[in-house]
Amino acid sequence: MLGVLTFIIIFGLVVVVHEFGHFYFAKRSGILVREFAIGMGPKIFSHRDKDGTLYTIRILPLGGYVRMAGWGDDKVEIKTGTPASLTLNDAGVVTRINLSQKQVDQRSLPMSVLHYDLEDKLTITGLVLDEEKTYSVDHAATIVEEDGTELRIAPLDVQYQNASVAGRLITNFAGPLNNFILGIVIFILLAFVQGGVQDFSTNQIRVTPDGALAQAGVKNDDRILKIGSYKITNWEDLSNAVDKTTANLKEGESIPVEVDSKGQDKTVKVTPQKVKGTFLIGALPGLKTGFWNKISGGFEMAANGAFAIINALRDLITHPNLNKLGGPVAMYQMSNTAAKQGLVQVLNLLAMLSINLGIFNLIPIPALDGGKIVLNILEAIRRKPLKQETETYVTLAGVAIMLVLMVAVTWNDIIRTFF
Repeated sequence: MLGVLTFIIIFGLVVVVHEFGHFYFAKRSGILVREFAIGMGPKIFSHRDKDGTLYTIRILPLGGYVRMAGWGDDKVEIKTGTPASLTLNDAGVVTRINLSQKQVDQRSLPMSVLHYDLEDKLTITGLVLDEEKTYSVDHAATIVEEDGTELRIAPLDVQYQNASVAGRLITNFAGPLNNFILGIVIFILLAFVQGGVQDFSTNQIRVTPDGALAQAGVKNDDRILKIGSYKITNWEDLSNAVDKTTANLKEGESIPVEVDSKGQDKTVKVTPQKVKGTFLIGALPGLKTGFWNKISGGFEMAANGAFAIINALRDLITHPNLNKLGGPVAMYQMSNTAAKQGLVQVLNLLAMLSINLGIFNLIPIPALDGGKIVLNILEAIRRKPLKQETETYVTLAGVAIMLVLMVAVTWNDIIRTFF
């Protein structure tokens, strides 16, 4: 249960923060945000602000989404003959179109819709008591969808494609940007939670409980001066010395380790523990504990994580292999493992996944933010947008690629996990 809860929190937080980036800058760019949702599925709570944005909490706690006018597949579609009820103001202008049997206004006008234009001319035409009538629709009118969700209509002037190129560019980039910011904030928090940031420049170490060094009497903040015949001045020296000293070691044999403990040098016999074919002495890098060390260390951990992800992506491109990718199943497994290991590992996983989502979304595949950014840049260079049909085909191709990849990765995760 703890693993499931951890997965929901991690997945939900990285997705909602990502979507909030799109939401905030879309509003700043004059794009109508029709809905900002936390979760998926049927809504359990909703609130509409003065700008017409509907905020919803939905029953499945899995991420969230943002619906921008004219963005992606956000289209208003009313089939010919659809029954609707219209709410009119004193001037006879439609302020609400209800396509649902929910939230019915008893004073509304029933209509069988024939055709409509809710983007340009803002009109709706249909049969009222067997007589064809046309009504003007208010620019800020709402439409109640069949599931009962009430949203603003989306006139052309507030749609995504009619915002400035700069506005669309920052709106598309804001999602990944928010993931990077979240990753940095969580890494800084992690530095404070664990009391500092790892210091690889010194031979001062921490010991893992019940590890080989702890069993030999070595304490936290002791300094390792020598392992075998190898002198130690920093963490890299220590790692290399352990590898070389244990290269031909048999399980149960010990190695000499010279330690500086509170100014007193001593040599202890340490019996490395063999874990998955590798000998470990139970050492961790020392910590920098200053306030600014923790702040700068958070940025450093985020940068190191980002470079590790970029290198992994580069390796994936040069040596494609599905086993190098992970979907929701793999993410759940990581969340479950982190939950068992404690808060530090949960925070580390949350930060890394947030940065990973940000980088992944910047890949220039049309269905991703990176693909949209490329189209924005091309438009800025050409000084005119691509044809709507061309952009639609390119986006659909990207969606197809992502769907195939998602299915393949998820299936591969299931096979690896259960078979």
